[in-house]
Amino acid sequence: MKELYRKYRELIVYFIVGCLTTLVSWVVYAALVEVLHWSVAVSNTLSWIAAVAFAYVANKIWVFQSYDWRPRFVLHEAALFVGARILTGLFEIAAVPLLVRLGMDWRFMGVRGMWAKILVSAIVMVLNYVFSKLIVFKEKK
Repeated sequence: MKELYRKYRELIVYFIVGCLTTLVSWVVYAALVEVLHWSVAVSNTLSWIAAVAFAYVANKIWVFQSYDWRPRFVLHEAALFVGARILTGLFEIAAVPLLVRLGMDWRFMGVRGMWAKILVSAIVMVLNYVFSKLIVFKEKK
């Protein structure tokens, strides 16, 4: 079991952090839509911003173990991270309301459009790992 964990540690921890990041996004989204009655588009955008802030720190520390905290390095790394997340964020910001408008506005746990949010979140999680692994936190040769 230890050998399996060592071999797949990064993916396992990324999955856990990804789930927590997704949870942050969903909780913020659900609160804004259902409690504050904000629009799907605004709620989705703000939930994305909260999730990206959480994801950068969690991925830096726990997934990719990037411990360089020099300001210049962090700014560069964070800019790459945010840039990659903007690409997937634009996809999410467009895709969730689009899917809701196309009829995927089914409720899950009482939240309108949550199935669309879940589907898009799964796609975004995979894309974010690829960008983080290949661009943001790539190992220096």
